Amino acid sequence: MGGVPEPHTGWTFITNHARVLATIAEDQNARIRDIAARCRLTERAVQKIISDLEQSGFLSHAREGRGNTYRIEPGKILRHPAEAEAGLTVASLLGLLAQDEDHRATPAGNGAHADGDGR
Repeated sequence: MGGVPEPHTGWTFITNHARVLATIAEDQNARIRDIAARCRLTERAVQKIISDLEQSGFLSHAREGRGNTYRIEPGKILRHPAEAEAGLTVASLLGLLAQDEDHRATPAGNGAHADGDGR
């Protein structure tokens, strides 16, 4: 995977900030280049998003060797007034995104979950 990702035009349901946060939630030691490739963003865009998330208290990092280990603040309330009013947290957002990943990973897309509860 190299080069610059193809630009996307138009709107999407999930913001790039949410995508970066979800990618870090999957691997707290992810490198900027890997996050960028996964999210189809430039490395510069990912650096800016990580900076935004850290400045707002959603994310922090510790330097470990040549890389970083990220820590997400799961109890932090989301920024949009509608989500803040409802008390929705980073953990609730990441839980929704993880459920979506589970659904897509299920054979034949039958919606069954690994715990067998059928939700």
